Amino acid sequence: MAEPVVRIPDAKVALSTASVYPESTATAFEIAARLGYDGVEVMVWTDPVSQDIDALRRLSDYHRVPILAVHAPCLLITQRVWSTDPWIKLQRARAAAERLGASTVVVHPPFRWQRQYAKDFVTGVWRMADETDVRFAVENMYPWRYRDREMLAYAPDWDVTKDDYRHFTIDLSHTATARTDAMHMIDRMGDRLGHVHLADGNGSNKDEHLVPGRGSQPCAELLERLALGGFDGHVVIEVNTRRAMSGAEREADLAEALAFTRLHLASAVQVPRR
Repeated sequence: MAEPVVRIPDAKVALSTASVYPESTATAFEIAARLGYDGVEVMVWTDPVSQDIDALRRLSDYHRVPILAVHAPCLLITQRVWSTDPWIKLQRARAAAERLGASTVVVHPPFRWQRQYAKDFVTGVWRMADETDVRFAVENMYPWRYRDREMLAYAPDWDVTKDDYRHFTIDLSHTATARTDAMHMIDRMGDRLGHVHLADGNGSNKDEHLVPGRGSQPCAELLERLALGGFDGHVVIEVNTRRAMSGAEREADLAEALAFTRLHLASAVQVPRR
């Protein structure tokens, strides 16, 4: 006779430092430690601490919170962070990950106007991945929309499953904005799915990054699918808490996100009774 047991995968649950914005990178480490996250993903952006490997190591050591991933500075607001050359940005992100003990570098596909970078991107990421044990996990994006107009801002494509990458990141706020099926996307990614940005969304034109469970995305179903498959990558809470009226409210949102994630990663499966 079969009976339910709880099987929890090896996946670690991390907090993106972007989730505490407009508070600092240092605050993210403090909150991650207090709430019991397994680690952090460092978003490298305009906060000088996020760009400073020695400062990040000190924060990690002080709070006893490991750095599990580094998000390369490939946002519009980080065009001049570390370099204006996108390949140098990736090289520095890889070096940071290696020095900090992080297993993953998250990278977005190029903007369409970065023509040469976009042309060489797929082969270039493969080449860099061959030079390190760090995973380069390329993240799904979305079309930009204004009213009834749509602009394809990313190249080769916002849907990264259309190209050949060794590892993928799936972001569920981005699947909401793209109005694409997240479960079908992870099917296409298959065993190359190495990293998850967990957030929610309702399909608006804005990249919402809601707390999981507050939108229309299949966050719970996706986590349960990952658990059943023994997913061993990282699940990173990357949510927008800018509207929080206080630090306590922000922390409550991040505690809720962590509890949601741990609950649905604990997957009940049927096994024969001995």
